[in-house]
Amino acid sequence: MADMSDNARKIYDAMKRIGASSEDKLKTADDIMKAASLGKAVVAASLQELQNKGYVKRVARQKSAGYYIVK
Repeated sequence: MADMSDNARKIYDAMKRIGASSEDKLKTADDIMKAASLGKAVVAASLQELQNKGYVKRVARQKSAGYYIVK
């Protein structure tokens, strides 16, 4: 967890707070944005960073992608 940026850590903590902990509890980027009180571009970049490092998984759905914490 030391390899995360500050914004990525805020996003990770917000996802834990809102319960995005498994595939059946997916949260959208908008849900995460509201919980973290950060802008959409910052949230998108941080989610991408977390996804690349293996902390978060993205699931493509009909209208919007969902995210949940893997580790």
